[in-house]
Amino acid sequence: MNEKGLILEAMKKAGEPLNAGKIAELTGLDRKVVDKAMAEMKKDGSIVSPVRCKWEPAN
Repeated sequence: MNEKGLILEAMKKAGEPLNAGKIAELTGLDRKVVDKAMAEMKKDGSIVSPVRCKWEPAN
């Protein structure tokens, strides 16, 4: 599974909006990798921010 898949899976399991640091902790990915993948995911609309600095999968 690629980084984006791992990030989405971690978000779904958590059941609440997460920040990049928490996602890195849950997935075991490097923070820079998480930041880069999340930037791409924000652009393509696969994640949304319901609260400032926290993200969750788009519906």
